[in-house]
Amino acid sequence: MTSLQIRKLTYSAMFLAIAIVLPYLTGAIPEIGKRLCPMHIPVLLCGFLCGWPWGLAVGFIAPLLRSPLGMPVFYPDAVVMAFELAAYGAAAGLAWRLLPRKKWSVYAALLIAMLIGRIVYGLVYLVLSGLGFVNATVTWVFFVERAFIKPLPGIIAQIVLIPVLVLILDRAGLSLNRPKEEA
Repeated sequence: MTSLQIRKLTYSAMFLAIAIVLPYLTGAIPEIGKRLCPMHIPVLLCGFLCGWPWGLAVGFIAPLLRSPLGMPVFYPDAVVMAFELAAYGAAAGLAWRLLPRKKWSVYAALLIAMLIGRIVYGLVYLVLSGLGFVNATVTWVFFVERAFIKPLPGIIAQIVLIPVLVLILDRAGLSLNRPKEEA
């Protein structure tokens, strides 16, 4: 294992731990705590800083490890979130690596990741519903409400926090997800 791989593994373990602990802090305010999507932030940061494979892995594992601790409920929520967050981490890492290192790029990569993650969320619910594994009828209204309206405070928090943190950490040389010409 190279030094870079060890650093990525260490960062990823830290982001996984944050993804497991952060919901305890936001859960103190039940009305909005769940709507803040606290697990999304460390997963997105992992994708941005460590790259798409690490973001994908942390995103998939985090809700499944967090579920036995109380939230999210394992099925269907943690299962659906595992795919959603894996898509978040992978898309953020891949988009950030491929886009030029400009200030606008972090916003573009974040929006791409957020849209892809929400589309995956809807598709997984649709598949589970179609197979009869979920008692909900997945309609366009169901999807928009669950993917965009209910988590609006979390979406706003992500748009405000993630770009600032990514740019600061990138400028500090802590990003391990470098374009090929810089790697």
